Amino acid sequence: MLISLELFVMLVLANGAPVVAARVFGRRWSAAVDGGRRWRDGRPLLGNRKTWRGVVSGTLVCGLFALITGMGLLFGLLFGLLGLIGDMVSSFIKRRLGLASSGKAIGLDQIPEALLPMVLAWFWLDVSVAVVVSVVVLFTLANMLLSPLLYRLGIRHQPH
Repeated sequence: MLISLELFVMLVLANGAPVVAARVFGRRWSAAVDGGRRWRDGRPLLGNRKTWRGVVSGTLVCGLFALITGMGLLFGLLFGLLGLIGDMVSSFIKRRLGLASSGKAIGLDQIPEALLPMVLAWFWLDVSVAVVVSVVVLFTLANMLLSPLLYRLGIRHQPH
């Protein structure tokens, strides 16, 4: 049970650290991961909200948390990076579907960024499939339920 909670917290950290870093650093180090490039359809690859500052902050925070909790620095760095890659995959798909970066896409907004790192946990930590599924479902529900509150509090830029 404790490992499930720790993995859930790591997903929250990977997702939340870029938001906190943006608040702390403002426009500094906010270069877009896609460099402003566009896909064949003329739409941005990812959009300007996916920044290198976010990738670094989310990855490092997960690495430090995993180190402190005994899961290991390398595992934490990879876990955080995979969570952020999953988020970028979601953004790429949303751009191809013509959805704005703030557009709501239930499931697509949460599952890839939770599932990719949890597959790593499944192999690396030998957690069960039930743990993988439960953490992904918990993260998805928590994200959907808490995002409107975080938006009202001025922490998130969109309510979903």
